[in-house]
Amino acid sequence: MSVVKNALPEADLKVVGDALQGALVDLVDLSLVSKQVHWNVVGPRFRSVHLQLDEVVTAARTHSDVVAERAAALGITPDGRAATVASASAITDVPEGWVRDVDAVRILVDALGTVITRMRERIAVTDEPDPVTQDILIALTGELEKHHWMFAAESA
Repeated sequence: MSVVKNALPEADLKVVGDALQGALVDLVDLSLVSKQVHWNVVGPRFRSVHLQLDEVVTAARTHSDVVAERAAALGITPDGRAATVASASAITDVPEGWVRDVDAVRILVDALGTVITRMRERIAVTDEPDPVTQDILIALTGELEKHHWMFAAESA
């Protein structure tokens, strides 16, 4: 049951809904992974990596809200429950315990790379059905790519 009516044809709504739901899952998991690493990072670059991780958390949380609200505006129920995120995310698990700063950087480069790849796929499939959703995905991918670049530069 949808409480919101929109102008998108049913087939387009399915494509857009899948893209938004996938983006939501990836962003929620990215925020969780980043925060987990943030709490456990150790090493000589602790402070800079610690602060940089918080920037990723903030970006992921902000964009997850935008994505979820876009879905709701289209009559799609966003699902950010833990079980949904755990079953649908492509980000690899974070190791338990303390994380060396060099490993924290690698974890974030990998996580961001995974999310960016999936976001670019969503950008491509939402081009025709809903350019408004595509614009949202483009903007958030641009910010994620900036964070990816900054973490990748830490490991160069």
